[in-house]
Amino acid sequence: MRIPSMTGAATLAALLMLAAPHVAEAAGVIRHKIPGSDFPISAAVEVPAGMTTVYLSGAVPRLDADAPKDSADAYGDTEAQTVNVLSSIKKQLESMGLGLDDVIKMQVFLVGDPALDGKMDFAGFMKGYRQFFGTAEQPNLPSRSAFQIAGLANPAYLVEIEVVAVRP
Repeated sequence: MRIPSMTGAATLAALLMLAAPHVAEAAGVIRHKIPGSDFPISAAVEVPAGMTTVYLSGAVPRLDADAPKDSADAYGDTEAQTVNVLSSIKKQLESMGLGLDDVIKMQVFLVGDPALDGKMDFAGFMKGYRQFFGTAEQPNLPSRSAFQIAGLANPAYLVEIEVVAVRP
């Protein structure tokens, strides 16, 4: 295939881009999409040498000061807790000069929801997650794992999220 009026290097770059449509790149980080899927995570993320890796400790939901401390409303359902936790992570990253677009890895710990017979509310988690990742404003997707676990430090917590970000 010959592309007219391009240098050899430009032609090679164009061919490589055509040959690898499943790869998205931002600030040197390469994010590999899941082939044939629009699920909002990366299958893999490559970080080039010279970037600093930032590991954030697990974040849990903050108490809603307007609700009774021991009530279910104090922390909300899985979707509300996910939004709460990701908002906290976003603020923490911003305080460090980073953003959600710098997140390359996420681990999600979900506790079974009593309202769902003890099964994790993955759909509720995804509703909250999609407000932050895979949007037009923030298309960079982390690699991610999600687990159902027996419990967290507070019995009202349904969600804990850890992230790894990179700094150029």
